[in-house]
Amino acid sequence: MSAAKPRQPESRTTSRRGARSQRTGIDSRVRAWARHHRAMALDSMRRLIRRPLGSLMTMLAIGIALILPSALWLTLDSARLLDAGLEDSASLTVYLDTEMEEGEAMSVADTLRDYPQVAAARLVTAAEGMAEFEQALGLEDALMRLDANPLPASVVVTPLDTSPQAVHELGERLEEAAGVDEVRLDLAWLERLRRLAELGQRLTLALGVLFGFGVLLIVGNTIRLSVENRRQEIEVVTLIGATHAFVRRPFLYSGAWYGLGGGLLAWLLLGLGGQWLSAPVQALAQSYGAHFAVPRLDWEGSAALLISSTLLGWLGGWMAVNRHLKEIRPR
Repeated sequence: MSAAKPRQPESRTTSRRGARSQRTGIDSRVRAWARHHRAMALDSMRRLIRRPLGSLMTMLAIGIALILPSALWLTLDSARLLDAGLEDSASLTVYLDTEMEEGEAMSVADTLRDYPQVAAARLVTAAEGMAEFEQALGLEDALMRLDANPLPASVVVTPLDTSPQAVHELGERLEEAAGVDEVRLDLAWLERLRRLAELGQRLTLALGVLFGFGVLLIVGNTIRLSVENRRQEIEVVTLIGATHAFVRRPFLYSGAWYGLGGGLLAWLLLGLGGQWLSAPVQALAQSYGAHFAVPRLDWEGSAALLISSTLLGWLGGWMAVNRHLKEIRPR
């Protein structure tokens, strides 16, 4: 006869069965929770589709509220790119002594190029300066009558740090260099540009917050009407033991759908507006000898717009439902 297998202690078997049943219970609750979320999301979408005109009007109002801050944000982003381009072109003009020979001017330019705060230094000889002056003013005939070239050689210095304070300090250092007669720098335009950029940022933030509250009010008022229309249904499910989270869930999905639809309409209107304004803006820029394209949302900006609008819709629905659930009492 074979030896009988030893039986495991009954307490260990019972504990394993309890742990297994506990895991099974948690898994079933998670699946039920996910099924209910999916069902509420689809049900709220069907309710919006059953009222296409009202839902479209609400989404259109949300989209219009989102267009202005989004357009300002795009304009500010283009201005930031322009600011970066202008900062890259920020330079100091170092005028050398008028009696300095070209070889000496090249030596001074090499010395200035070795400064740690200097990114680049380009020598403009007196002859090159006169040629640029003639081309800019169109006075070739008048300037040809001069006996000698009155313009000095100059060095165009590009600083590493384009902040006004750093550029000013670099200009003071360059003035002390041997052979330098004068250093010219114009920081007024850079200061004005920074002030305008700061003003644009604050204006965009203020309008974004203001119109964000507008989206909350639009969604909140729409969800409030939905709650009132389903008041008896809410009272019944509350009476049989439904929690506030259970009752709140379909309205939160409705608010999220409203926000997502409004974001999609805002994205579409921004694209159509950009196409409509592209030709006249380019023609205006070309008349000034410049090139400027109407800014458009990239995929990151589009994702930010849609996520923000969806979250605003969800938050508006949450605020409206929480307020009215406190007023509803099952009879």
